[in-house]
Amino acid sequence: MSLSLPARAARGLIFLYRVTFSMIAGRFCRYAPTCSEYADEAIARHGLWAGGWMGLARLCRCRPGGGAGFDPVPDRLRADASALTPWRYGVWRQRPICEAVEADEATRPN
Repeated sequence: MSLSLPARAARGLIFLYRVTFSMIAGRFCRYAPTCSEYADEAIARHGLWAGGWMGLARLCRCRPGGGAGFDPVPDRLRADASALTPWRYGVWRQRPICEAVEADEATRPN
């Protein structure tokens, strides 16, 4: 997918953040990939509009009391998401994959 100029500019700003402020403040993220890597990959994979909303949703999940673990960018967009309902692109409340697997294993009968 060929990225538009605004999408490339957004990815450039994310890169600039990662090599400046993120290096100074430290790279301590509870998620893998980090929020900046997640946003960069989401924009690269789904474009600026959808990927930007996905990145914003991830930043909102990365808060005190939020989750932790492996949380990859989805391969496909939700079927009910559109430009007129952009909040549906993002996952606003979700347990990361490794937490969900651990919870399933804990409740599974032996």
